[in-house]
Amino acid sequence: MAYPAKPTQKSRHQSSPRSEAGRSEDPRSRPAKSNRAGSDKTAERSKDRDERPAQQRDLLQKPWKSAKAKPAAHVSDKTDKPNSMKSAANKPISAGLLKQQEQQESRVHGENACRVCFTERPEAVVKMYLQPEYAGRFADVMKYLAANKKAYHLVDAAELEKIAGSQHHGGVVLVVKKRENLNVASYLTLNRKQKQDCLLALDGVGNPHNLGAIARSCAHFGVSGILMTEPDLLQSGAAARTAEGGLEFVQGLSCESLPLALQLCKQGGYTLITTSSHAGNSLYQTKLPSKVVIVFGEEMDGVSQAVANNAEIALQIPGTGKVESLNVSVAASLILGEWYRQQQS
Repeated sequence: MAYPAKPTQKSRHQSSPRSEAGRSEDPRSRPAKSNRAGSDKTAERSKDRDERPAQQRDLLQKPWKSAKAKPAAHVSDKTDKPNSMKSAANKPISAGLLKQQEQQESRVHGENACRVCFTERPEAVVKMYLQPEYAGRFADVMKYLAANKKAYHLVDAAELEKIAGSQHHGGVVLVVKKRENLNVASYLTLNRKQKQDCLLALDGVGNPHNLGAIARSCAHFGVSGILMTEPDLLQSGAAARTAEGGLEFVQGLSCESLPLALQLCKQGGYTLITTSSHAGNSLYQTKLPSKVVIVFGEEMDGVSQAVANNAEIALQIPGTGKVESLNVSVAASLILGEWYRQQQS
């Protein structure tokens, strides 16, 4: 049986039907046409982007910026002179300026104190720190701060303790601009026509909790001001928290010398009153004038002799005598309450 002949296999040296020119163009030796074309298109797109106005390129990269934010000419100037066109906002605050700002600020601790402070002078609030669980109660404050481009921070209790410098922060801390103290001479001039007025003078009282409790009683009984050689002590965070907002209604009065300041008050028509645990008239059997300055000293030594010499009335708070004296804030509350009662009647 005859089989069909196998086709003759071409020799590897046999010529291809292609032309010599076709053989010389080996696909492996040719550059990739598609890659070169892609590169050309990429370069064209890049060129197109570069030819766009600088303002348009910025808008593509930062769509939240308005078209009027930076005119093209201004951008060009910044590009040409990067060192000379820095804005004041980008300049770092010097340590001296930062310290000066901190000296003009104080902290208010506690929910009630912060609420009253914001209600009475919202423009004085610089920023707020609070624990997350208090956010709902201060939503209006957060909204106000955000609208006025001021900061608020939600922090945990440990961080808030560092910020407040105390574990008794009450869950919220406001950083506020300090209230300006008024010189006693200026106060007397402004209130020279007042027929009824009560001031407190503190001689050596510096405990912030006592100061806060005294300020709270002052606000309750309508005392206008507290006279001290260091009235900034009234603006501590602890004093503000203890005062429960009362410090917002009492003016800090400054003086360099308490005896001299009391002399000015006497010349302005005020009667000076001191307290004593061993001598003096009973508080509840003494008629109290309508314009008074009531002087309190620290618990251990009381008022100084120089201050006591200026007093016209010495009062004693009657009691069992089983304790040496009352806390200065308690004594102030009792005397202020009696003065207020007599003026109302």
